[in-house]
Amino acid sequence: MYSRKKINRGFRSGLEVMVKDQLLSNNVVVKYEPIKIEWEDLAYRKYTPDFLLPNGIIIETKGLFTAQDRRKHILIKKQHPELDIRFVFTNCRSKLSKKSKSTYASWCEKHNFLYSTKKIPIEWLNEKEQIKIKQTFIPFKGKKLC
Repeated sequence: MYSRKKINRGFRSGLEVMVKDQLLSNNVVVKYEPIKIEWEDLAYRKYTPDFLLPNGIIIETKGLFTAQDRRKHILIKKQHPELDIRFVFTNCRSKLSKKSKSTYASWCEKHNFLYSTKKIPIEWLNEKEQIKIKQTFIPFKGKKLC
């Protein structure tokens, strides 16, 4: 579907390329990895989301949604509740692990994240702006330990 050559042109996965193509076909200005969000996890880390929509919605594309990814997003949501981070999965019915009965979709529902499979829903593109993200770096706002 998407060749390795096309993926290597600045994107990390075929899903990211599909989402970029969808945004372009809907006349949405594509911003790929335009911001960094600082978060705390015994050390200060930076998270670079995949896409930032003009209305301030942050899109993270995921083929594999690891336990580390899930933990990170729970902490980011807690530390930056003003941000609207949503997921586009290759398959939202994928299991969290081989032994788990829970899916990516059920995890998102449990933790109040919006999600979709393979495409950004048009409704997300048409939502009014809720937050204006002006800077390219969003610092941690809590009390730093160091």
